[in-house]
Amino acid sequence: MNGDAAELTAAQLDRAIGAVIGMAVGNALGSGYAFAPKPHPADIHMRAGGLGPYTAGEWADDTAMAMPILEVLAAGGDLLSRAAQDQVAARWVAWVRTAKDVAPIISDVLRAYDRSVGAESLRRAATVLHTAGTAASGNGSLMRTTPITLGYLHDEAGLALAARTYSDLTHGNPEAAEACILWNLAQRRAILDGRFDVRAGLSSLPANRARDWDEIISTAEAGLPQDFAIRNGWGAQMVQTVCSAITHCEASGPGHFEETLRLVVSSGGDTPTSAAVAGSLLGARWGLSAIPLEWRRRIHGWPGMRDAELMRLAWQAVTGKGWPVEFAIPPMSIPPVVHPDDAGVLLGGVRGLRPLPSRIDAVVSLCRLGELQVPSPPVADEDHINVWLIDSDNPADNPNLSLVAEQAVGMLMELRAEGRAVYLHCDDGRSRTPFIASLYGARLTDTPARDVLREIQQAVPLARLNPVFQRMIYTFT
Repeated sequence: MNGDAAELTAAQLDRAIGAVIGMAVGNALGSGYAFAPKPHPADIHMRAGGLGPYTAGEWADDTAMAMPILEVLAAGGDLLSRAAQDQVAARWVAWVRTAKDVAPIISDVLRAYDRSVGAESLRRAATVLHTAGTAASGNGSLMRTTPITLGYLHDEAGLALAARTYSDLTHGNPEAAEACILWNLAQRRAILDGRFDVRAGLSSLPANRARDWDEIISTAEAGLPQDFAIRNGWGAQMVQTVCSAITHCEASGPGHFEETLRLVVSSGGDTPTSAAVAGSLLGARWGLSAIPLEWRRRIHGWPGMRDAELMRLAWQAVTGKGWPVEFAIPPMSIPPVVHPDDAGVLLGGVRGLRPLPSRIDAVVSLCRLGELQVPSPPVADEDHINVWLIDSDNPADNPNLSLVAEQAVGMLMELRAEGRAVYLHCDDGRSRTPFIASLYGARLTDTPARDVLREIQQAVPLARLNPVFQRMIYTFT
């Protein structure tokens, strides 16, 4: 398990959490287009429908089945222990009773669950189905494998073993486990090194299987995603669909996350799973900070969670720490003040959340919030937006800063267009808040951001941007 996960850099932590949120976002985005006529990439949005059917923004069985694994890791459990596997198996069986959609093979396996035997009863059933030739190498274990990566970022062999162990719980075909191993190890490489390498896990496979998978990947790189999407209910073709999309998407930089997901969904086939699998690797490469806030705002699903809860569980899983009751609040945290260019936007620090000014019905948080640092009175879940932004003078800590700033400004404008009164805050209200508020004012009034910052500093004399934010103030358009 991750003994030294606390040593991750800010960018690596961003990417680790991004793998989980990327999976859920992709799953929810693809759900509305499952086995439907292929949409144009530009027309793709969170919509209701799919195999469930699901509400707009609701993740499907892919993320639902990943949740028990994530929960075990977040609680500090050892995934390779019998107790952890039994816990995951029991949670799957509880989930399937009310699930909107369950793959036939998984349903067959879960029906064989024996509480007295636990997870081993599922593994035996999966083996029987495979031996009988009634279970092929489907994508049902690949779709949920992402959280395992967070538990073994510094243990490549342990990660490969855990990937195989959890695949075998429902899929007896070794090829399904091989796909999971490749995907988990590709995610690990993306999180630690910030690059795509789907071949990173080949050395963890038997030599003959590694050669077969290398050829599968090469074929994907030479073809287009729609060439493989027609059969991407199978594990190998799912890997090919996503690898091809990642290779052929023309976008560069963090925008590659959104554009590749659109390409995957527009390729058709099993879009809930292909987008979940793609989103997990794209998130591991580009980070939570690259995922569109509009998509994060909408996601929700079993077991009654949203973006904020997923982020907390992923943080706990990768750091091995419990989520704090409160994050430290600097003693000079400023009280709420009105934005000089928009009376419908208030600026401040965490202290302004409790009590929240009476007319505020939306919150944009630029910092992490502890369990007791939630708005009071509360705002609607979809109207509390959490932006991943680090207050640091090291540019490496915010590798997607331009996109994050653009997304935050765009979300402020969207909330205001919906008639929301917004509280924009960070921990103390002195750096991140005036940074985003200045960019918002510049976009709103078509004036230089540095001039807006001076207006804000008149109301908040303690406002002092770090050098990285300060430089961006002079280049934002």
